[in-house]
Parts: sequence; structure tokens; C-alpha cells
Amino acid sequence: MNLPVAPPAFDATTGPGQRRRADRGADIGAGCGLVFLELIALAVIFGLWLLSGFNLDPGKTVRTDSLWNYLAAAGGVGVLAIVAATIAARAGAAVTVVIQAITAALICVIVFGGAAAQSRQDRLCHDIPPAAGCKGSS
Repeated sequence: MNLPVAPPAFDATTGPGQRRRADRGADIGAGCGLVFLELIALAVIFGLWLLSGFNLDPGKTVRTDSLWNYLAAAGGVGVLAIVAATIAARAGAAVTVVIQAITAALICVIVFGGAAAQSRQDRLCHDIPPAAGCKGSS
């Protein structure tokens, strides 16, 4: 006896409309690994900035370098976070996309905050050259 067979229901695993997603564990691991590497890069960048004003000679007055070059390097880390988020979006790694977008936003806040602070310091040194923190002061 031949029973009627219903046509298969919509199958999202085949055809042009299929959505490919990354494995959740690999997605979380990639996101955490990228944040770890970005934090190391930022720590090195701003650590070098702090060390630029460090000297063991007590007779010598040392000022830290201008923050502009270090902010540019931190901005480069932010651009790499945006690129990683774009690549993760194409791979279907939703967790990595969110983590990298948050990281890029925080780096953007750091860069703009640092730019505002350095701009204020540059303006102060331009108006009052012997002010504390300026290269011309003793």
C-alpha cells in the first residue's frame, strides 16, 4: 500500500539562503584572544609613553613625550579592531563582532580623550611657555 508522502518542509541547511555561523566556542575564543592582544598592544604603547618621562638621574628634569604619536598608534589598534569585526561579521562570528565593536568604541574614546588633553596641554605651553609640563620650563 502506497501512502502519500508530504513534500519536505523548508530546509535552511541547503540552497542559496543558508546562513553559515561560526562555532560558538571558537567565536568566543577568537574574541577573547583578540581583546587580549589589543590590550597588550595598548599597554605597550602607553607604557612607552610613560617611560619617555622616566629617568634615574635626579639632577635631570625629564618631561614625557607629546602624546600625539602614541595616540596615532592606539588609533591604529582601533582600526585593526574594526577590520577584525568586519572579517568576523563575514564569517558569522557574532560574539567576536560585538566584542571588537565595543573594543573599537573604547579605543575611540581613549584616543579622543587623549587628543583633547594633549591639545589643552599644547595650548597651555603655547600661551605660557614656562608652565609646568612644558619642554621649555625648568
